[in-house]
Amino acid sequence: MSAMVYPNPQAVFQMQYESVRRDEVVGVLLAFFLGCFGVHHFYVGRTGLGILYICFSWTGIPAILGVIECFFMPGRVRMYNAIQAAGLAAALGIGIPGYTSYPGWVAPGYGAAYAPVYVNVQATPSAQTGDGTLMACSNCRYVNPAGVRFCSGCGTRLS
Repeated sequence: MSAMVYPNPQAVFQMQYESVRRDEVVGVLLAFFLGCFGVHHFYVGRTGLGILYICFSWTGIPAILGVIECFFMPGRVRMYNAIQAAGLAAALGIGIPGYTSYPGWVAPGYGAAYAPVYVNVQATPSAQTGDGTLMACSNCRYVNPAGVRFCSGCGTRLS
């Protein structure tokens, strides 16, 4: 029986997130210098607006809008990054880890009025003696914490 190493989901999240995240400064520079062609919209995944800007680039209106939009690009890039992070975390089945580049990052839809919730995860002695604290997978015998739906060792559904 060969041992297969499963990567840490948080490490996989960080690797994939760093490959899809966008930089705010690049977004601002694209909006300022190439805003007349809508390149900044392509940068944050808004292809429809990018095509619209290309179609009307001969009028000069997209150039004016590009200069104005360079002030809004940091927020749009942050929103794009937040959506990408949420999608990656959902695909991996984990919560969104804290961001090191944005220490004050707040998920979209949540304002500053919401306070962070801190949870103590230390098990009490009575919980360790109760049934259902640890579950062994019937397929690979990997010991999983209670409440998980899938085995962390082999990925099969736990009953």
